[in-house]
Amino acid sequence: MSRRSGILEFAVLGLLRESPMHGYELRKRLNTSLGVFRAFSYGTLYPCLKTLVTNGWLIEESGNTPEDALAAPLAGRRAKIVYRLTAEGKEHFEELLSQTGPDAYEDEHFAARFAFFGQTSRDVRMRVLEGRRSRLEERLEKMRASLARTRERLDDYTLELQRHGMESVEREVRWLNELIESERAGRDVKGPATEGTSRGASDGPAPQHSTSGETGGLPRHREDSRPDPSDDTTT
Repeated sequence: MSRRSGILEFAVLGLLRESPMHGYELRKRLNTSLGVFRAFSYGTLYPCLKTLVTNGWLIEESGNTPEDALAAPLAGRRAKIVYRLTAEGKEHFEELLSQTGPDAYEDEHFAARFAFFGQTSRDVRMRVLEGRRSRLEERLEKMRASLARTRERLDDYTLELQRHGMESVEREVRWLNELIESERAGRDVKGPATEGTSRGASDGPAPQHSTSGETGGLPRHREDSRPDPSDDTTT
């Protein structure tokens, strides 16, 4: 399984953990809530869903009302299929949430992981944030060294592009520093506990994952100061 396919499976399981959805609704949520998946099509999503069903992590259910079920054959329409997370799927997703290996620090995977931080325990959030920061600090050091070596050979536009890339990484590092500081101070996104989230008793109520953009107890930013973790300029 490719890394990008693994990210998609993770995001699908996470969204279906919130509530069952049919394919169109799921794709819409992936596009609007998780910007990293804007380019995904039905041709990519449905094979992923079939794989998850085959693995026993999802089940397919009819999403039509009784009236729709009678009308669909007459109108030649296909019955809507709703995808629901199974107990095994929920367990698998929670296992994925607990992973903090190097893949969690990469651009696209980090964006997907961050989108589900509301369902992630604080200690895991801290490890992912600190790992991401370390990865970006290493990248920034390499970018600075490369720019120092090649500055004299670059034209003005290429040099400005290099500077823009460095500024994007520096901005995300500052953002991560603020997030890590908030986590250490125990300031979570405020909200009711998320059912089934794996958290320690000392963590308090689990924050509710929200797609509305509310920051709750997270650090407040100026409108243009929060970077997009999936920003191509950080690659």
